[in-house]
Amino acid sequence: MRNEMTHNGKKMHGLFFLGHPAHFHLFRGTIEELKKQGHQITIFIKKKDILESLLKSAGLEYINALPEGRKDGKIAIAWSVLKKNMKLLSFCLKHRPDWMAGTSAEIAHVGFLLRIPSFVFSEDDYDIISTFAKVTYPFASHVVSPVGCKNGRWDSKTIRYAGYHKLAYLHPNRFKPDEKIVDQYFPHAQPYFIIRLAKLNAHHDEGASGISNTMLHSIIDLLKSKGRVFITSERAIPDEFNPYLLKINPLDIHHLMSFASLYIGDSQSMAVEASMLGVPNIRVSSFSGKISVLEELEHQYKLTVGVHPKQEEKTLSTIQSLVGNGLVKDVFVERRNRMLDDKIDVTDWLIKLFSKQSKTNS
Repeated sequence: MRNEMTHNGKKMHGLFFLGHPAHFHLFRGTIEELKKQGHQITIFIKKKDILESLLKSAGLEYINALPEGRKDGKIAIAWSVLKKNMKLLSFCLKHRPDWMAGTSAEIAHVGFLLRIPSFVFSEDDYDIISTFAKVTYPFASHVVSPVGCKNGRWDSKTIRYAGYHKLAYLHPNRFKPDEKIVDQYFPHAQPYFIIRLAKLNAHHDEGASGISNTMLHSIIDLLKSKGRVFITSERAIPDEFNPYLLKINPLDIHHLMSFASLYIGDSQSMAVEASMLGVPNIRVSSFSGKISVLEELEHQYKLTVGVHPKQEEKTLSTIQSLVGNGLVKDVFVERRNRMLDDKIDVTDWLIKLFSKQSKTNS
């Protein structure tokens, strides 16, 4: 039977540009399926946290467009975009992919210049990432976002789907929590809590705040008598917190999160992941109340709780209410199931999206 993505025997060449560990998870299933079907897939990345470790663990080859990383600040960000554009442009002039997908400005810029269709993925509202949107969306062929995400004047070029980025890899069709993986590190049945500390240095994070070291002290003091406390951190933290650092294979994090009693963090992405898994979670962030996807998860599905960093007492009382109720995990699982009834298997949808694009280009 002829592959549905093949037209006149022609296989497609797709390029994915990954800028964050979350994007590895978002596109991994699609990349692996397209490769399995015989299509050529190129992965570009920029250096970010554990992204390279994840790709190496999964056995996926990649091209690092910015191996030296970048410094903070607007000038450094602009310079890094220019360097990534030049490296991607050089590759595309030589290899001419049929389409490009990812979350980076570079695929929009190079795609516009070379007339290569680009699919820019975002689940943040225009107002939250306005600088990125202004330099990216005018050049993108398509913006791909969940239903409800507000893309301003670029709504007209938005392709929408009933889901979230994280459902591309945490939908039950794609992910089965494995208690045996957790037991390699510690007993999964014993209560434990995961705290995530983000670096908050992305282009849209200017002025953003999250869990301070003082608040971290208070959270640990509250939780350590109720179970084991683990920290996973992008930013440097004082040595006194080192005993709590979670040391695992990065590919195992979602198995560990699945059996956690509670997630607390200033990472919006991991709060959504916890919600997808039905794990009680609190996000301590100055973005609370501002992002449509998270507002939907909080108010429509009651799968997450947002608290502003200045509200330490509210944060601690919310933690107390969630860990003090033995039935709370069951309640969150029920809410998650209701959410899943409304949403799709995003990876399946992505494969069909690129299938349609590939046949159009052939």
